[in-house]
Amino acid sequence: DSEMPLLNVPKEVAVGTAMLGVAFATGMLAGKRRPPTPATHTGTGMIGKSSPLWQYILDHSLREHPILKKLRLLTADHPWGRMMVSCDQAQLMANLVKLIKAKKVLEIGVFTGYNALNMALVLPDNGRVIACDINEDYAKIGRPLWKEAGVEHKIDLRIKPAIQTLDELLANGEAETFDFAFIDADKESYNEYYEKCLRLVRKGGIIAIDNVLWSGKVVKPRKDDLAAQSIHHLNEKLVRDARVNISMLPMGDGVTLAFKL
Repeated sequence: DSEMPLLNVPKEVAVGTAMLGVAFATGMLAGKRRPPTPATHTGTGMIGKSSPLWQYILDHSLREHPILKKLRLLTADHPWGRMMVSCDQAQLMANLVKLIKAKKVLEIGVFTGYNALNMALVLPDNGRVIACDINEDYAKIGRPLWKEAGVEHKIDLRIKPAIQTLDELLANGEAETFDFAFIDADKESYNEYYEKCLRLVRKGGIIAIDNVLWSGKVVKPRKDDLAAQSIHHLNEKLVRDARVNISMLPMGDGVTLAFKL
């Protein structure tokens, strides 16, 4: 596919990053039904989202397909718009998908489908994103834009609890056939999603896990904060997990890349 030109991204991206600078997908996305818990973030945690340096980073690195931008701005108007993955992080995911020449991708937590579209755009024509969510209403926002971008046939949306979809894929003999997985759903199920994705992803494949910093609450998780506890436990496990190499990036709300050995 042709590379998009570097876009001039002042106000449009300011809107996007103010609302979407961090991914907030919690219980509403692929697992348990409950409203997401809004949190207060300061951009990347190191650079505030209102910082001129943050704007500089976007101005000098973001290349966003026009239809992606359209979906991002549409999502920004949604009451739960802040659940969407940040545009700079999505761009990294697409670059990784392209780098490893991925054909089969898993996404756990779809929301309006910005990142599903983002990855579908860089997959070959016979590539597929198996997109897991429990709420079709949100995906209906993105679906017309998937079609407009000419990639709707690459996105296989499965509306049921993600664990069920992952178990079905394993039962169908699809272990070690996926190249890339992106986990961004209910935090209490993160460990289970990770373990199943590890079985589904091939050696040399990548599992990206979103929200690993959880507004900094992982540093001292409260006993009543199950999301922070779950993420912290997975973070502690990942640093010692000999099955993968990892990098934890302070991008968005933190993303860990696990490279399967």
